[in-house]
Amino acid sequence: MAMKHQPLTWMAILVGLMGFAAAAAGQDWPQWRGPKRDGAVTAFMEPASWPGGLIERWKVDVGLGYATPLLVGDRIYMYTRQKDDEVMMALDAGSGKVIWRSSYPAAFKMNPATSRHGPGPKSTPTFAEGRLFTLGISGIVTAFDAETGKRLWQKPAPPVQPMFHTGMSPVVDGRLVMVHVGGHENGALRAFDVATGEVRWSWDGDGPAYGSPVVVDLGGTRQVVTFTQRNFVGVSVATGELLWRRPYTTQSATTAQTPIFHKDAVIETGRGNGITAFRVARRGNQWTTENVWHTDDVSVHLSDAVAVDGVLFGLSHLNSGQYFGLDLDTGRVLWTSGPRQAEHAAIARAGNTIFSLEDDAELVVVRQSRSSFEPLARYKVATSETWAQPAISKNRLFVKDVSSLTLWTLD
Repeated sequence: MAMKHQPLTWMAILVGLMGFAAAAAGQDWPQWRGPKRDGAVTAFMEPASWPGGLIERWKVDVGLGYATPLLVGDRIYMYTRQKDDEVMMALDAGSGKVIWRSSYPAAFKMNPATSRHGPGPKSTPTFAEGRLFTLGISGIVTAFDAETGKRLWQKPAPPVQPMFHTGMSPVVDGRLVMVHVGGHENGALRAFDVATGEVRWSWDGDGPAYGSPVVVDLGGTRQVVTFTQRNFVGVSVATGELLWRRPYTTQSATTAQTPIFHKDAVIETGRGNGITAFRVARRGNQWTTENVWHTDDVSVHLSDAVAVDGVLFGLSHLNSGQYFGLDLDTGRVLWTSGPRQAEHAAIARAGNTIFSLEDDAELVVVRQSRSSFEPLARYKVATSETWAQPAISKNRLFVKDVSSLTLWTLD
């Protein structure tokens, strides 16, 4: 595109901490947008200088869909569609060889408006405590054993789907996995027991949107925060009670963002709505929200932004795709790139280094700045469109294109 460019006690504690650290290190990219669902890469080795090209280590055909590859230890977990089945598979991260494959039939009729993006799942699985949780494109919810691929439990597709099919990714908190099931004008944010699939609570106040929820503590209460079809809501993780609600819609009912948090503020953005920061507060038994700032100078659609040192870096859909830096304390736009950068970008960051995988398969590496758009390198990483978020760890980049998964390395 144009213009892109006690001793025993202490010893026990130490051993426990080491074990925890090892387990955490193994979960490089266990869910949508990474360990904290904020696009932050926890294990990346930046080179002294960026090479002229990346090295392709392996490439395998895995099937259709936009699910992010999950990296957990030495395994990659991939969720796709192959013919009429939805498929969950585990691959060796070093070689790309399939370790196990589990599938189930998933009859599906596409909305013609979505035909460009194919019938593969758009939801990313979630790995937690040895289990994998998926949301199929027609709404089938499944739990798998991550070691063997055995299906642990499954919920059938609901009678109603979202207008443009499912897009949200499950979120796990303790013994609950939360999924917004159902569809247009008829849905429920539902908490399932991770082990049995039993419904623990269900909030049926709105249909689903296409973005993914985040679990966070606000006002001293643990809540799942998510966009829905017509609202932006906070729901109690413990009970499923609606705590607060802000009316929120986007053009053509295409709300697709994951909530972002900065200090005590929640960042709200969606197609044609600009960007707003607001605070959530509890006064007695009442919950309220209060705007902090708002700007219409930039607006985010489909792509998710990342926060780096008080600056929001993202791709605005205005001006045919324009990168921007925005001060998260004031809402002031610090800079914008030239227009026509990309239609979509899957954005992640490692420290002050930002990775933007554009839909035309170009990976743009950017240095975070408060003054300008500063690209460091550009790499072609596929021969077809790339809408899935990549998984990045150490010197490795796992890229899912239309039907293939490729491992690229920096050296």
